[in-house]
Amino acid sequence: MLAYFASAAGLLQAQKVVTIPGKRPMLLHNDRPEDLETPTSYFDTWITPNDVFFVRQHLPRPRVMVESFRLALDGRIEKPMELRLADLQKLPQHTVAATLECTGNARGLFRPRVPGIQWMRGAIGNAEWTGPRLSDVLKLAGADLEAPWVTINGADSGLIKTPDFIRSFPMKKALHPATLLGLKINGKPLPDLHGFPLRLIVPGWDGTSWVKWVTNLSIAAEPNNGFFMNPGYRFPKYAVTPGTPAKPSELEVIEGMPVKSFITSVSDQERIPVKATVLRGIAWAGEERVTKVDVSTDAGRTWEPAQLSRQDLPFAWRLWSINWTPPHPGYFTILSRATDSAGRNQPVVATWNPSGYLYNAIDRVGVTVEAA
Repeated sequence: MLAYFASAAGLLQAQKVVTIPGKRPMLLHNDRPEDLETPTSYFDTWITPNDVFFVRQHLPRPRVMVESFRLALDGRIEKPMELRLADLQKLPQHTVAATLECTGNARGLFRPRVPGIQWMRGAIGNAEWTGPRLSDVLKLAGADLEAPWVTINGADSGLIKTPDFIRSFPMKKALHPATLLGLKINGKPLPDLHGFPLRLIVPGWDGTSWVKWVTNLSIAAEPNNGFFMNPGYRFPKYAVTPGTPAKPSELEVIEGMPVKSFITSVSDQERIPVKATVLRGIAWAGEERVTKVDVSTDAGRTWEPAQLSRQDLPFAWRLWSINWTPPHPGYFTILSRATDSAGRNQPVVATWNPSGYLYNAIDRVGVTVEAA
């Protein structure tokens, strides 16, 4: 099924909606490889259902067969080995609730515009991920836990001049008890689109770190120097003038995600009646907890605290809601601003960067309230 969708911020025109096997209608950015955005109307539950969870792929989706699957461990380890899927399933299994967000989520809101997929608010989802701890797998192979880096590769591969998608991250994060080799999402085996049969789960960090279709772990003294580590997925240490390039020497690898909230119950430029309504949204904070969400219905002149969902966990988002009765017909600008356990809150303006990463400005939608 193909249709057209008016984006929540009114910035994208005629964006396609597509239904593919295993998914409800999703916003289509690319079909080869699949890049699918979740309509914000689906963000009404703490757990994002598998059939509406967003999809981000850099390379064509590989086909991985259980019978031939092997996870190879090499580098600075005592016992180089290959593990079958059954070997991973026999290890102690752990479940972690965590929000997965594409590094470029909301790129389409940056001004000046930047190149890349023009994600709006839907390259994000919250799920319960299950699998063995990465630390248990590294210890099984006798990995040098003093080595500074773990490099991860997957079964997907580059075509022609497209580089292979390889990522490295610090051993400290690899040994965190919440870092998993995920086998399940929300109690179900990972679908192909989400990395079947194995993906890295790095709670609190950008989605680029969550490598899919994992087939190799290598313990190393240095990080991989491929494209997806440098220059890809780096952020300026110092703010640059919007519309100008950043100095390569002043870019650093992205790790933890910033605090952020979105308004999800109403869309930008929506028309609503004059009656009591409930404004809703989501808020998350990388490795921290969300402690507060404030909402303004008068363009920031006044703010009121929203009610947060009972879940108060690191790595996972919280739902928020607030009752609102428009005082009269007219145009209203609604804002949401989250604060986390480290005292960080959303800025008025996101830090502009040439790649369009880590957008986290105070969220804003405008609605027209119509007389009954």
